[in-house]
Amino acid sequence: MPSAVVSSSLSPAKVLLLAVHFATHANIDSLTSLCQLHASTLHEELLLRILLTYLPETIRPDLYVGLLQQVSEKDFQDTNAHAPDPSPVDALAEAEAAKKVKRLHLRSLNGPLIHESLQRDVLSSFLVLRARSIDTETGTSSQLLDLLLPFVHRSSYLCTWISSIVVPYVKKEQAVDSRNSLLQFEALSDAEASIFLLSRQPDMPSTVQPDIDHDLRESFGPWLYNPDRWKEAGPDGGTDIICEGWQELRTWLVSQAASSWPIAVQVLEKWGGIDDVCLSNGLAMKLAKRFQDHCRETYAATTLACVYSIQDTSLECLSRLYNIVARLRVRHAYDEKYESLEEALETLPDLSLHNISTLWQDRTASLAKDNILAPKNLLTSPTAESTRLLLALILSAYILTLHGHPSSVRRVGDLTFLRDTRDQNAVFTKLLWTIEKQASTRDDEYIVWARKRLLWLRGWRDAAASAPQEIDNGTFCAIQRESMDADFLKLMLSSGRMFVAKLMKHHGHSKLLHGANPNKVVLADSVPLGYDLARSLFEDTDYKSLPEETIQEVVHKSALAAFDNATSPDRARGGLKRCDEILRALPATVGPSSAGTKRIRALLKATHALSGYRLVLRAGESVSPVVLRVHSDPISIVGKILAQNPGAYTRLQEFLEMGINIFEAGLPCHSVHLTASSLTTEQLQAHKEVSERRITALCIQAALSEEDFETAYSYVASRLGTQACNASSAAQHVMDDWSWRAALQAGQYVRTERSKKPTHLGTASGNPTIRHLQQRLECLATALRVAPTSELQDILQSFRRCEEQLDSAIKEEATNEAAWDAEADAGRLPGSFDRPLVEEQCLSRTLNASAASRQTDEAPMSLFDLSRATARVAQKNLSIMSGLKSISGDVGSVGQELHDESNQRVRKRDQLREAATGTLVSGVGWLIGANVNPNRTSRGEM
Repeated sequence: MPSAVVSSSLSPAKVLLLAVHFATHANIDSLTSLCQLHASTLHEELLLRILLTYLPETIRPDLYVGLLQQVSEKDFQDTNAHAPDPSPVDALAEAEAAKKVKRLHLRSLNGPLIHESLQRDVLSSFLVLRARSIDTETGTSSQLLDLLLPFVHRSSYLCTWISSIVVPYVKKEQAVDSRNSLLQFEALSDAEASIFLLSRQPDMPSTVQPDIDHDLRESFGPWLYNPDRWKEAGPDGGTDIICEGWQELRTWLVSQAASSWPIAVQVLEKWGGIDDVCLSNGLAMKLAKRFQDHCRETYAATTLACVYSIQDTSLECLSRLYNIVARLRVRHAYDEKYESLEEALETLPDLSLHNISTLWQDRTASLAKDNILAPKNLLTSPTAESTRLLLALILSAYILTLHGHPSSVRRVGDLTFLRDTRDQNAVFTKLLWTIEKQASTRDDEYIVWARKRLLWLRGWRDAAASAPQEIDNGTFCAIQRESMDADFLKLMLSSGRMFVAKLMKHHGHSKLLHGANPNKVVLADSVPLGYDLARSLFEDTDYKSLPEETIQEVVHKSALAAFDNATSPDRARGGLKRCDEILRALPATVGPSSAGTKRIRALLKATHALSGYRLVLRAGESVSPVVLRVHSDPISIVGKILAQNPGAYTRLQEFLEMGINIFEAGLPCHSVHLTASSLTTEQLQAHKEVSERRITALCIQAALSEEDFETAYSYVASRLGTQACNASSAAQHVMDDWSWRAALQAGQYVRTERSKKPTHLGTASGNPTIRHLQQRLECLATALRVAPTSELQDILQSFRRCEEQLDSAIKEEATNEAAWDAEADAGRLPGSFDRPLVEEQCLSRTLNASAASRQTDEAPMSLFDLSRATARVAQKNLSIMSGLKSISGDVGSVGQELHDESNQRVRKRDQLREAATGTLVSGVGWLIGANVNPNRTSRGEM
């Protein structure tokens, strides 16, 4: 009997059991034929329940999708060629078949896991349950779409479910091998599902997620299109719209910006938000316009929040951030066209804001992690002002980073809105230092652009075009324009010569010339080297950005900086040469007649004088020029030169010129700064005279230390004596503690075998001892004239001892000459005359031994005048000289007469004059033509 005939005669129980058999063995063709023959028995719901319960999940959906379509359309095709085989149930009795049917326990197509809209659509319910079973049992999520897509348009819910749940799940499962099933994914909350869709592969670094934009476009975006994810807290919608998944995405993006900026930047660059969703496989979904508008606005706010949260300071990151914000402004019609970063660096657009404080009411709260995405946050609200501000901050950060101070957008924001002058100056100073360092390998155009960009940072606009009354709100708003230009002038002056020299060396040429661009140096045949850029910007321009006083101050400070950095005191090279060049860099503004220029030139002369000598202040270290400028007593360096350079004391005039230059440079000469405003012109001149005397004294002491008394004596006689006589009235009131000491030291010098011999005697005594004592007396007399009153007593004691030594030497020479005459008695010779008296010979010899050339009353006026000057000095110090009564018995009567009350004032004056002059005259009476012995007697009788 044909099987078709047999099958058509089967009881309903056996038909049901045969259908279960075919489903269990995945015999889809036989099952289809059976359904055609027994359509009344195997109705749609029963057949779907059999398939759901017994059809293996491993069977590919494309094998039975045709059957499902026939069931859905209730139109089974003629399958006589594939008649079902009833043999599996032929042997069963009807009663046994009925019992087996009762034990089948087919799965229901309804239940709590089926949406209420599918309760009456058994095929849709079957598809949902079947998809879940396949995913749970096999984990082959890739087959789900093969099952579902043919029926995607069967119902609106099924379409939404497939598009917003199954498709995102399948896409994510293909990218990330997770343990979540489709049913578990459906059970996740919106926040949890968002985290799942945004997760990365476990073996991928935290900073890398190359396909994140695809995930958002093909998984997260479609998932958001499910209307069940959107809620409205109020009837008006707008800011009351709530979507946990969308909010979770915004929070995730901000956190990625803070920790893994490449991921956040990739999202912001490549994903356009809710409008950039890929519904593949012919799927189509729409989101309500109010929800789309909400997503567009909040995504723009999220973009701004991410930019503020990124802490990276690389040029790549800042460049990408600039492009993101610039394109956002174009999308929101805040700008007409997109301007690239390169164009912005060239044009430096006007990004100034007049009321910037309203955007930064509470900086800490505005950028706090929990508040940065708040709807009322003015910094992250996508308005024209907030995006303009952020674009200015990004461009500022890029400029700072480009010129050597890496800065994030957040750091630039702090620098801008805190308005801390010290902080801004510190950043600006560091930038200048880096620009100066980089300028050594660049041309002038680099410095010009660096200056232009940094000036732009004051107010985010062209500094020259801004009105004086306008308030700048830029990154360097707390720094004065004049201060910035002054620092740039200082940079140009400090790097002028070094830059040109390196550029010449790099190109192999010796000359440069300005081309068509006056700010760009090109190779050519002739041009003055050095500081033409500074002149073109600050001197040869119609717009004077700096007043002349400021330019002069900057030039002088730069010159002194070059001086301080010099290592050699030679003015023809190194730092001193650059110092001199800087002084001549702006001749029209800083001329040689400037007081500051004169001081620095005097300093250069004084320092250059050191180059001819060996000078070591510390062991193993040669002296540097800055030592002279910062030394508390620079004239003392002359003493060190004299000590380290034998014979240098003979160059007194050079050292005097050095002292004059030290004085004119405004350096301290003897614990008093000569440029002090409290000193008058006369007082300054007095200090200058004292400085000259001090240097003379140092040379005298150096000569004595080298046993050259003759030179020391000549300095005392020709310099100290003359300087003391010609001293101004103001100089007489300035403490001079060096001249009298040097004169006293010379007067106390005792000639030894090592002493240098005089080169000529002139009219002096032929006896070296007497001549030496005469010179010592003259030195002591000079010491008396210039010494303070408190030192006169000690000097007079030295004077008396030297006087006694001179008397003794004269007597000794007279005795020796008398003995010589006695030995060579002329009376023993034939024809001799009578021998003259010995006393007359003694007197004649004594006078010859002295400096007197004739036995007359004529005497050298120098020493006499010297004695009179000494008396004048003593007369000014009556109270001090009253103590001289104890010096010797020769002046004892002076002290006694001072106690006479009736004639006290007149007798004091007369007696002190006689004491001072009498002492000197008695000591050198031989020189003024007086008789020594009678003079002694008269002095003793006083």
